[in-house]
Formats: sequence, structure tokens, C-alpha cells
Amino acid sequence: MVLGIVWIGSQKKLEEKRIAATAEMSSEKAAQYAAQTAELEQRVRVLERIVTDRGYDVATQIEALRDQQEVDNAGSGTPLNIAKGERV
Repeated sequence: MVLGIVWIGSQKKLEEKRIAATAEMSSEKAAQYAAQTAELEQRVRVLERIVTDRGYDVATQIEALRDQQEVDNAGSGTPLNIAKGERV
């Protein structure tokens, strides 16, 4: 009987660890899906703006947005040195 109680206790701890691991993986996946959804929503907004704005050439504007996104993602640019009095 004592062995049964010990076994049940160990099974309970093992099940709690499984539940915690599953919950952690689920929350990580939810965060990944949320980030992907936000990125897709942003892209749809840009596409809607391009399609509804008749004053610009669509291909040119798409390329300009791609170029800007590459610059943003690369973190390009040179920081200004305020001590030397550099300006924009």
C-alpha cells in the first residue's frame, strides 16, 4: 500500500510537469502566431493603401516599400555624433 501511495505521488508530479511543459509550448506558439498575424495585417494595410491610391504607379511604390523595409530590417544608417555638432 505504501508503494501505491508513492507511485501515485510520483505520477502526479510527472503529470504536473507535462502540463507545465505543454502550457509553455502553447504560450510560445501563441506569441509566434500573434507576431505573424500582426506582420500580415501590416502588409495588408500597405497593399490596401497602394490599391486605393490612384496617384502612384503601383510597381514603383511596392519597390519603394521593399527598399524601405530592407533598410529598416538591416538597421542601416550612421548615428549622429552630437558632441561634434553633427546635424541631420
